[in-house]
Amino acid sequence: MKLLIKNGRVIDPASCFDQVGDLAVAAGRIVSIKGTVADFTPNKTIDATGCIVAPGLIDLSARLREPGYEHEGMLESELAAAVAGGVTSLVCPPDTDPVLDEPGLVEMLKFRAEKLHQSRVFPLGALTRALNGEALTEMVELTEAGCVGFSQAEVPLANTQVLMRALQYAATFGYTVWLRPQEMYLGKGVAASGALATRLGLSGVAVVAETIALHTIFELVRATGARVHLSRISSAAGVALVAQAKAEGLAVSCDISINSLHLTDVDIGYFDSRMRLDPPLRQQRDRDALRKGLADGTIDALVSDHTPVAADAKTLPFAEAEPGATGLELLLGLACKWGNDSQVGMMRALAVLTSEPARVLGHALGTLQASAGRLVKGGVADICVFDPHCAWLVEPAALRSQGKHTPFSGYELPVSVRYTLVGGQVAFERA
Repeated sequence: MKLLIKNGRVIDPASCFDQVGDLAVAAGRIVSIKGTVADFTPNKTIDATGCIVAPGLIDLSARLREPGYEHEGMLESELAAAVAGGVTSLVCPPDTDPVLDEPGLVEMLKFRAEKLHQSRVFPLGALTRALNGEALTEMVELTEAGCVGFSQAEVPLANTQVLMRALQYAATFGYTVWLRPQEMYLGKGVAASGALATRLGLSGVAVVAETIALHTIFELVRATGARVHLSRISSAAGVALVAQAKAEGLAVSCDISINSLHLTDVDIGYFDSRMRLDPPLRQQRDRDALRKGLADGTIDALVSDHTPVAADAKTLPFAEAEPGATGLELLLGLACKWGNDSQVGMMRALAVLTSEPARVLGHALGTLQASAGRLVKGGVADICVFDPHCAWLVEPAALRSQGKHTPFSGYELPVSVRYTLVGGQVAFERA
């Protein structure tokens, strides 16, 4: 199929390209980004006047809930939500039921996702069997099945010897280990430690739960030479430690969630279970440090931390409610809102959703590596076209995700996705 996107403002953060013009697509590839090709007759033309034409978003943390939790989300609903939000590629954690610790399970998930012809799905394999923290999985076989890295998801690995062996094994083959830094015994609370948690009588998670885990991870990275991606840093102290590790030259990268970027523990209000999240919302000084770290590059990527939760699991007392919130459809809007509020500009707001996540994934993207998160001639046509002047109000019932709970209900987001292309095919078109 030949497709022409006319008169859009084409932005490619990877090359700092920003120019109004036409973008031509044929056979799933970009054939021109600076003007139409001679003798190019499109089957479909998209008028992008007043819109921004950007690379498709890459989300490094989105739960699809299959297999095992279909009552909270299904591939059909969550991938529909992804393309509606401009997300063309996403990474899903291994904490499904059963856990993604066998090649057959990974292959089945990828096969199901590919049949839907929507967002590309890149699974993380379990670091240990059943995520029990004891026996390592067969990383080579899981990689051959399609895994882009290995993770314990939300299950802390208490045994440091097992973690060291996992990093040694991963380093041998050049695999990336994805870890959310949280010390097992200090991280069992439901809110961030502080005055608000004390006043509400909620069990707290101290910042040291994150920093102790980070110190351990960095020591093991020094000892093994492994590459580690840190998922959803949440504190100012954590950002400072990551900055030190990067300055030292350690092979680490990190991301933060849209929740931590915009919200603080004060937003919990009077036990609002929509704010029951992992990691917990911290104080304003932490949020400010996260925003600064994302702007200056200490933090590599912004993620939706999409975790659809069933209605009955949220309509419980705060401490008993299931943590999580829907986020795929809000990722772009909240990134642009941060870009506007922090005055970092559209280029950086898009970079943390496109070229930077692609760099984190690196060679794990396989044949997509050269063009993922980019708009480049000859590259795969994963494209998001959005209107930067079309604000919309977040109404949970209107979200395509099966999970309707979001802490951003009632927020006005500044941009709206009009088209999403995956491999040159229109996967989403706003009516």
